[in-house]
Amino acid sequence: MQHWHGFEDIPQDWGRSVVTIGSYDGVHRGHQLIVGRAVERARELEVPSVVVAFDPRPREVVRPGRRPPLLASRHRRVELMAELGVDALLILPFTLEFARLSPEDFVVRVLVDKLHARCVVEGPNFRFGHKAAGDVAFLAELGHTYDYAVEVVDLCVRGEAGGGEPFSSTLTRRLVAEGDVEGAAEVLGRPHRVEGVVVRGAQRGRELGFPTADVETLPHSAIPADGVYAGWLRAGGEAMPAVISVGTKPYPDGTGRSFEAHAIDRVGLDLYGLHVAVDLLAFVRGQTKSDPIEALPDAVASDVKRSRELIEAYEAVSGRPK
Repeated sequence: MQHWHGFEDIPQDWGRSVVTIGSYDGVHRGHQLIVGRAVERARELEVPSVVVAFDPRPREVVRPGRRPPLLASRHRRVELMAELGVDALLILPFTLEFARLSPEDFVVRVLVDKLHARCVVEGPNFRFGHKAAGDVAFLAELGHTYDYAVEVVDLCVRGEAGGGEPFSSTLTRRLVAEGDVEGAAEVLGRPHRVEGVVVRGAQRGRELGFPTADVETLPHSAIPADGVYAGWLRAGGEAMPAVISVGTKPYPDGTGRSFEAHAIDRVGLDLYGLHVAVDLLAFVRGQTKSDPIEALPDAVASDVKRSRELIEAYEAVSGRPK
């Protein structure tokens, strides 16, 4: 997959293409349907597929200080787009000047002059241009003038148990914040992932017999509610079953929030300084702050047992997530 940063990276001889535009934070199942259809349509037309996203996200520029938590790091989104078969990913710098483009100027500058769109694939709620004045109906109207077609992909919704709520990044963030990582995985189509660098902590887990990787998470990451979770710790290309603890450190002198992962049945791991990823499979229990420190080894042992059961049951059906 080609990866472009700005218009200047687009090859001078770039021809017609199928394009989809969006924030694509998280690349959830609704996003996957839109991007997947763009890839499919491109293959039918025998032209490349292009995904256009923005950095920073438009909301951060138009409404400073209102930055929603990130569901996926930049390089993770690149991986996910490549897995969907996208031919090129264009990341456009989003500025106040860009935000002031009228809907027609936006179409001409992005879709016509640079990407030579033959078809544009979007969801029904797609908005573009100054003050989000453009919608899919206007996009299609402009297509008659600028020689491209528009295809609209219906919204993907949760089942009846979820109340028929459309899949969205907002829904995913809410589920993660509530600790419902299983619900988030339903929307994402995979476990929610948190990334960061392993730093040296107080090493109390090691003293209790359950050493943990203390992860300094990437800025603005979507972190689940305090609690204990089952999942996988990913480091050096290996996915290790893990127990993940989120919240105030469960020690008498613990302060602040922490994000720690204990690799089950692994001894002698040295992960300090490594960039790791943690996939959250299931909620195990809430954090308890009143237990005496003497009771912690038994509590963690119970967490390990329950997490191992949840992970093994998942892997027996689905295998480890990519």
